[in-house]
Amino acid sequence: MRLQALRVLETGEPTLLRILPGDEDGPGEQEGTVVVANPCLSGGALELFLTPHLPLPVVAVAGESPVARAFAELAAPLGFRARTGAAAAGDFGAVVASLGHDDEAAVRAGLEAGCEYVGLVASRLRGAAVLAALRSGGVPEELLARVRTPAGLDIGARTHAEIALAILAELVSVRRARAVPPVPTTATAVDPVCGMTIVVGPDTPRAGELAFCCEGCRDAWLARAS
Repeated sequence: MRLQALRVLETGEPTLLRILPGDEDGPGEQEGTVVVANPCLSGGALELFLTPHLPLPVVAVAGESPVARAFAELAAPLGFRARTGAAAAGDFGAVVASLGHDDEAAVRAGLEAGCEYVGLVASRLRGAAVLAALRSGGVPEELLARVRTPAGLDIGARTHAEIALAILAELVSVRRARAVPPVPTTATAVDPVCGMTIVVGPDTPRAGELAFCCEGCRDAWLARAS
């Protein structure tokens, strides 16, 4: 169960986990269902619905404009945490809505922080001027190509709240387009006594190179080997 919980945290997708008597793990009959074999002789079945609870992705908002304030109000219901200031490493996105005050520095900060989304709230003319200034300042073209300006999907937004909504819609599209890891990165092993697949960690019972689900299985293995 621990292994499946880690997979849910890695993929961000909920899973219905069915623990059934048997010898083989595998996908369930329906999408989003995983079957885990319970090799215990006592049998028994269990169903668990695993839902990931992850920290909200952080979006740094540069500026105190009406669009910036509207963005901060709408961000949380759409699954983002807005933080005022320049972007930093680990931030998911950077939104620059500073009405022309240090736009270049704020956009550069978002690019240098490696944000998956960098959006500049500006007219097409102003946006082109900001990109030109950054280009003259040595920012590589491949990085400049990642800047979205005017920021936001084209929904015909006019009011400050509508512009903020358009930016959040674009953020959602970027977040949902993330590649899902195909397999977990955690180390696993099969207990040679009970056949259970376990997550190997610093507190996992061991005997040489072998790993066990519990001390009971390890002791049984050592008794058998002696």
